[in-house]
Amino acid sequence: MADPLPAPRAWQRMLSGRRLDLLDPSPLDVEIEDVAHGLSRVPRWNGQTAGDWAFSVAQHSVLVERIAGLANPDMAPRWRLAALLHDGPEFVIGDLISPFKAVVGGNYKALEARLMGAIHQRAGLPETVPLATEKAIKRADLAAAWFEATQLAGFSESEAAKYFKRPRFRRRVEITLAPLPPIAARDEFLDRYARLRHACGYD
Repeated sequence: MADPLPAPRAWQRMLSGRRLDLLDPSPLDVEIEDVAHGLSRVPRWNGQTAGDWAFSVAQHSVLVERIAGLANPDMAPRWRLAALLHDGPEFVIGDLISPFKAVVGGNYKALEARLMGAIHQRAGLPETVPLATEKAIKRADLAAAWFEATQLAGFSESEAAKYFKRPRFRRRVEITLAPLPPIAARDEFLDRYARLRHACGYD
């Protein structure tokens, strides 16, 4: 009888040296530098954006946090930190487009939730955020997608409005996008993370 095949590897080695178990992620194996590094190299829109550089998930995350603050001036720093980390799991699973997520279904969502919980714990946040905060972050995420669609991904404003709610917050005119090189996007993400952690009183 042939020897059974070994179980497939379900962990990823990070540049920090950590081994992150994707099936049972531990917050002790989450390093923010690994998160920022990974997100800075994951393109939004499958890379179908204008410019010499891809518009990365790291830069998108900073944009979402900024919009959340502009649209909700009273949002507590800890929830702005949650906004910054809203796509955190993508540092290992990539930015799957919405149609693909719909095809994959529940297993993907469960994996994403476990990773998000570990990232939140590492950042000093609860595994899940209040529903009102979750909705505010989602609105900021959709607004960010609208700006990206119209400024970088070739959508007209009318076409973008069919898929992403047109932003209505007062200071929306301040949003102008320019894709950054990965290292610059990584550093911008880490800077916002450090500033928000400090505002939360975590450091």
